[in-house]
Amino acid sequence: MIRVANKNLIGLFGGSFDPAHKGHLKISKASIKKLNLKKLYWIVTSQNSFKKKTFFSLDKRLKISKKISKDYKKIEVRFIDKLAKSSKTINTLKYLMNKNKKSKFFLIIGSDNLVNFHKWKDWEKLTKLSQLVVFSRKGFEYRARKSVTTRYLGKKNIIFIKDNKIDISSSQIRKNYLL
Repeated sequence: MIRVANKNLIGLFGGSFDPAHKGHLKISKASIKKLNLKKLYWIVTSQNSFKKKTFFSLDKRLKISKKISKDYKKIEVRFIDKLAKSSKTINTLKYLMNKNKKSKFFLIIGSDNLVNFHKWKDWEKLTKLSQLVVFSRKGFEYRARKSVTTRYLGKKNIIFIKDNKIDISSSQIRKNYLL
């Protein structure tokens, strides 16, 4: 469990949540417990920079996210793109840091995202402003541990959470939805 004096610990778990699912909840509950988070924000973005388009509308994704997380008081679903004037993680983080000056932030991602994290806008700055937390995703563990970001930060500066690998994805749900 992480302890930081005089700091509110806040987790940021962002993405398109297209749609949100039990895997997101599992990661969230493990993050809250292992990192001793006061709050975990599900940051639903209008558009993921690495994907062409979303399957569900923003309103539908927000509704599904709120519905699936409603029983967890430490999880708060947020849409911040307009407030931060961007869907980029760095701008979202800066906006939230400005609103929560005495907080320490944890950026929670899957190992699939760590593979390409070096392509994110201002990724080095993100790792200085927040603590990077990485959950295992089936088929990405080896590449994540050999990634540009892992080499840059060193394995000791990333929190790797070895929980049961999440074997569900939004793309898998969308595929089943179309069948």
